[in-house]
Amino acid sequence: MRLLQYIILWLTVLSLASCTSDSFKIDGNLTNLHGKNVRVIFRGDSGIVDERVNLDKKGHFSFEGTSSQPIIVAVCTHRGDPLAMVVASNGDHLKLKGDAGTAMHIKVKGNKINEDWQLFRDEHAAFYNDPNPSRLDAAIEKYVREHPSDMLSTVLLAVDYSNYNDRDKVDKLLHSIDIKARPESLATPLTGSPTGHKSKIMPRLMTLTLFKHGGGFEEINLAKHVTLITLWANPQTDRQTLNQKLQGLNPGIHILDVLAESDTLNWHKTIAGESRQHYWAPGGPLEQGIQLLGINSMPWYAVVDSTGLVSYSGPNLDTALKTAAK
Repeated sequence: MRLLQYIILWLTVLSLASCTSDSFKIDGNLTNLHGKNVRVIFRGDSGIVDERVNLDKKGHFSFEGTSSQPIIVAVCTHRGDPLAMVVASNGDHLKLKGDAGTAMHIKVKGNKINEDWQLFRDEHAAFYNDPNPSRLDAAIEKYVREHPSDMLSTVLLAVDYSNYNDRDKVDKLLHSIDIKARPESLATPLTGSPTGHKSKIMPRLMTLTLFKHGGGFEEINLAKHVTLITLWANPQTDRQTLNQKLQGLNPGIHILDVLAESDTLNWHKTIAGESRQHYWAPGGPLEQGIQLLGINSMPWYAVVDSTGLVSYSGPNLDTALKTAAK
């Protein structure tokens, strides 16, 4: 009997210790999910984490990670399509439950900010489903103005907001939030710099996290050289023109060729035979840097100088090439 009591006590201790102040834990229960695993993706203290977590036959999974600051964690399908996004930091124990067929509507419990975020999404569901983002952007701006001491204001700006063309407005909205409610780990993607530094009209991109064609996620350091970013969506109409003009480009200019939508067979066929490395932006929190470029048509071109400053962002290839050459 004493041995049985000891075993029960030990199991209890293990259960209580399963999520300590040095880690966060996510337990999931997802139905109608194709595949044998999910991917958990976030930017942790030591870089990008992209981990596959096995599901049991009932769709249960458990993941434990570490982050000393609040971060956005994306739970994705095996292809990288987001199922749910949560805010997590060490000490949190979050529980996800829902139907994988209704991505981004999966219920999240475990801390107030995630429950408030879910409530905001539910209350504005029609705005999230509207292909025109203006109504959602207006609702987020209103929330930020009315809730300056709420960290959800920073989360909404960093993840759900889309009007990054107006850099002055983004700056004013971000800096209207109390500094305690805009931790650097959440606000940096909006500014390209720590929260204490006011960004300029053109953003600074020090790094981009993209999915490497034929590989995994890669964090690319932009502050080493001049970088020409070319962004595409299918169908690829001007691809031949791009390839012809790139032949005369200074070989010291780094080229990032990015598909700004879900990876497709058409993209594989389009880039077949091209020697340079290709990437795609899978969406979710890792696409924040791409969003800062203010894309409103495809293809789109951006030039980032060796300090990370975006010196051109627009639809004109010739202007991008001239800017890069300077």
